[in-house]
Amino acid sequence: MTPPEVTEAFQFALDASEAVRGTTSPNPPVGAVILDANGQVAGVGATAPPGGPHAEVRALAAAGDRARGGTAVVTLEPCNHTGRTGPCARALIDAGIATVYYSVPDPGPVAGGGAETLRAAGITVHPGLGADAVIHGPLRAWLHRARTGRPHVTWKYAATLDGRSAAQDGTSQWISGPEARARVHDERSRLDAIVVGTGTVLADDPWLTARLPDGDLAPHQPLRVVVGMREIPTSARVLDDAAPTLVLRTRDIGDVLDALTDHPDVLLEGGPRLAGAFLAARSVDRIQAYLAPMFLGAGTPAVQDAGVHSITEALRFRRERVDTVGADVLLTLVPERDL
Repeated sequence: MTPPEVTEAFQFALDASEAVRGTTSPNPPVGAVILDANGQVAGVGATAPPGGPHAEVRALAAAGDRARGGTAVVTLEPCNHTGRTGPCARALIDAGIATVYYSVPDPGPVAGGGAETLRAAGITVHPGLGADAVIHGPLRAWLHRARTGRPHVTWKYAATLDGRSAAQDGTSQWISGPEARARVHDERSRLDAIVVGTGTVLADDPWLTARLPDGDLAPHQPLRVVVGMREIPTSARVLDDAAPTLVLRTRDIGDVLDALTDHPDVLLEGGPRLAGAFLAARSVDRIQAYLAPMFLGAGTPAVQDAGVHSITEALRFRRERVDTVGADVLLTLVPERDL
């Protein structure tokens, strides 16, 4: 049975991991906690931006001499290689850690194997702590990229109960309520990239920034990506200096994904045609559908041209969770089978 102090430490590590999500790519957003020999929290750390120390090293630095004889709780198997920083497995050994709990194994052929190095040094290792929360939480996108070689794409949209994303006259502000919009901004602040099409830029002129509840820009801004062949005006808000922007002159979804290799956590916020193109390319890994309690009866559908011609070709998703966000319902869906 896992000691209660380790269970509590895991939650701290998970929270630390979530807090740095979006700032660490291409490295994983890992969280780590060091407990001293008496089971008290001695240090908490999370992965720094690229080139900085990993979570275990930061937690060990916070713990200092209290780490000796203590326990490390980490959301990812400690790495076993030297890159821009040294191997975390060796740092734990040198610090005198006696026990290590980690959530999921490192899938990398180079960085993996830290658990065996720790065991060889006489450290007791417990894998699998809170694995499900990590796999479906802060490390979801990074693990997906490690497994598939491409970014994890979440398609987010807001629609009425009859599936409309805009009214017949083209107006769409606001289908979702203020609580849903605040949640989207919070999510943007933890992303690597947001993707839209040129049609969305021309029609809505969005900023695509992440903002705090007071309206100020969030400390972390995702890369804004505009996809399509149409020219966009230099005055477009998406081209301002609030966040970096990448304009991709292509309609090929493979080209888009290739350009975002170092940005594993991607949010698709494009219009119905770009959403349809991603679906047709079998490149949507999760859907976040905000459903508003209203009907329009006519107007722009949420998606077009998804490459489906019969009911047998339907792209089926299963419910991962359902949340109430203000007056809206948020459906989080994942593919029923590998697309």
